[in-house]
Amino acid sequence: MSRPLHHRAGRKQHGFTLIELMVGVVIALLSTLVIAQTLVLSEGQKRSTTNGSDAQVNGALALYTVQREVQMSGYGLGAAPTSLGCPIRAQFGATAVDLDTLVPVTITNGADGAADTVRLLSSSKINFSVPTQVVVDHPKTAANFFVNTTLGINEGDLMVVVPEQWDADNWCSVVQVTNDAAGGGGGGGSSNGGGQGQNQVIHNSGTDGPWNQPGGQTIFPDNGYPKGSTLINLGQIIDRSFAVTAGNALQQTTFNVTAPATPLVEELFPHIVQLQAYYGKDTSAPADGVVDVYDDVTPTTQAGWAQVLTVRVAVVARSAQREREIVTTVDPSWNVGTAAGVSGAAACAASAAASCVSVKVGEAADEEWKHYRYKLFDTVIPLRNVLWQS
Repeated sequence: MSRPLHHRAGRKQHGFTLIELMVGVVIALLSTLVIAQTLVLSEGQKRSTTNGSDAQVNGALALYTVQREVQMSGYGLGAAPTSLGCPIRAQFGATAVDLDTLVPVTITNGADGAADTVRLLSSSKINFSVPTQVVVDHPKTAANFFVNTTLGINEGDLMVVVPEQWDADNWCSVVQVTNDAAGGGGGGGSSNGGGQGQNQVIHNSGTDGPWNQPGGQTIFPDNGYPKGSTLINLGQIIDRSFAVTAGNALQQTTFNVTAPATPLVEELFPHIVQLQAYYGKDTSAPADGVVDVYDDVTPTTQAGWAQVLTVRVAVVARSAQREREIVTTVDPSWNVGTAAGVSGAAACAASAAASCVSVKVGEAADEEWKHYRYKLFDTVIPLRNVLWQS
């Protein structure tokens, strides 16, 4: 006799066994692990890509900023090429002011491979800047220059007085124009006795000319400035320096004409870890206008500065995100080619046919720098205002 129908149906209604449940849990865990690993890997790649993009933007903008300022350096100075390298003496009130030398660019080497400092000098006279010749001897105690023209000279302008031949006893001095008298007479203070009816640049001391010392005795050479000397109009002077801070940022320091003791300091771009620069020099005899040497030796003579035609700059940017693993094992390599000799260059690791400079980004004893990615940007910048004598 057959069993009732409901007994046969009840036999088929049963759940999962323990083994089936355990297999299902294992499969689910494995699937979750694979998905999590995929997401972690994808997020890491995304983060690395994003940080690499940030480094590329910061590095490119930092290099562009330095390049633009180097291109403008020397404006107003190149028109008097024999003045290049002249040491400058200046004083604001009772305080000496460090303007160093009359050159478009000065490179200060960082110690033991640290970042360099690039200092740039130019005139702020945008419309024109014409060198002015001194036509009458200017004694040390005089307060008025007799010149061939006062074109473009305005009250308040800063001017550098350049002797025909500068040396240790005949340097350059900074004065501030308190009056420009076209065909005028005396300008107050001590006069050089040049006479009436000549163009004058007057630099009286006092509140109207805080850069001017009484009679110039604290900054002028003992013999003053003879006929044939040159006045270079700096306007309000552009004196900027670029350096890398301890916090890894490109820093710009701008000279403050009204308060020299308190320059304007700005952090322009973050995650910049290196700034390296070389002078590009034409050392051929006779000169052929072609750079054949790049080095970091600052010239000390006018002839040496005449050799400097370009500046070669490299900027290294670092990714913002620290990687868990070591992602960089060696310092970035700066490929400088073989067209001209470069100080400190050696054969590249990838190709012996090229020359490279190793750019230091970390200390050997501290491997923290190896957990970041780096990008190097470089360019060669002609000193066009010197080349064009503008």
